[in-house]
Amino acid sequence: MVGDLAGETARLRAAGPITRIDLLGVPVWTVTDHTVARQLLTDTRLIKDIDGWKLWQDGVVTRQWPLIGMIDAGRSMFTVDGPEHRRLRIKTTQALTPRRLEELRPNIERLTKELLDDLDEAASDGAPVDLKQVFAYPLPMRVISELMGVPRDDQAMLLDWYRKFFSMVTPQDERLAIIDAMDVYFTEMVRRKTAEPGDDLTSALILADEGGDPLTEEEVVGNLKALVAAGHETTVSLILNTVRALLSRPEQLAAVRAGEVEWKQVIEETLRWDGPVTHLLMRFATEDITVGDTVIERGEGVVMSYRAIGRDTAVFGADADEFDITRPTAGRNISFGYGPHICPGAALARLEAAIGLPALFDRFPHLSLATPDEEIVNLPVMTQNDIAALPVRLG
Repeated sequence: MVGDLAGETARLRAAGPITRIDLLGVPVWTVTDHTVARQLLTDTRLIKDIDGWKLWQDGVVTRQWPLIGMIDAGRSMFTVDGPEHRRLRIKTTQALTPRRLEELRPNIERLTKELLDDLDEAASDGAPVDLKQVFAYPLPMRVISELMGVPRDDQAMLLDWYRKFFSMVTPQDERLAIIDAMDVYFTEMVRRKTAEPGDDLTSALILADEGGDPLTEEEVVGNLKALVAAGHETTVSLILNTVRALLSRPEQLAAVRAGEVEWKQVIEETLRWDGPVTHLLMRFATEDITVGDTVIERGEGVVMSYRAIGRDTAVFGADADEFDITRPTAGRNISFGYGPHICPGAALARLEAAIGLPALFDRFPHLSLATPDEEIVNLPVMTQNDIAALPVRLG
């Protein structure tokens, strides 16, 4: 668990472009260099299949390891490579096209307005309100749920499941039970949609008929579990981290509100500087791989430390540790990945932030932090950059 995110990032950067770390008792490599990360993320000798991990093969890592659910997550486009990955991914890209995303815009705008109304009501007495709980947390879950065809009544349950799944304080037996419950829930949903398809992503995944054989039930379920996780967790953090950074830097907030800097640029700088994912688990070497003076041996695991990669001074400048919405290289961030496994929901996360952030500041132009920035607490999670709460005053 990470208690000092900034300190951990600095230590990883100082350790070099690729270094050994202890991941909850398990030795792995981690990458902190932008160039090396791009190289390895496109190296076919690194695979996602957990069966390529020697520690798993030897029984050193078992189902009781707290992070196992993020690696051995069932068959989906997130856990296979090569032709099978392309086959599974093309089904998702067919279902998550730019046209479908653009059609979502009115719904995202509607949901944003509803939640801003809720925010206004929650702060009607002038007291501070938690921006995460009332606005940033429910928005992406409502969006991805509408996209998938999940009933509104089930969304609070899904939010609770994923919150506990990602939390490092959740007992492993409870986390494994949540994984089983998710399998049951999404399997039942896929069967309903198979019998009665609708105009939603789940039905589109089931019915997609190009790029090879149709997806199996297990493959549709695996894709949906991963998509809802990626589709809401990343957006929550992207919105909160952007708001936090701007409210702590009023001159930069003034510039974006005056139209001197586009929101797109602000979002990319947040992704680079304080992105939603701190570490992405994990890839496994199918043979020895040499990186400079380092040899990743066959069967070893490799983690991408995206937060440290975003602070690479060779790419982002000597002031890479600073937040600067005018940074010309911000768009070179790889916070949503790089290569074949780049996050398929990246465009959706950016769209939600591009709608939600300006709407928030337009509705509440005097928004301010109700807690000093240095007192905001990061949740005990390993992979996500997630804060416990963001108390604000609407002004």
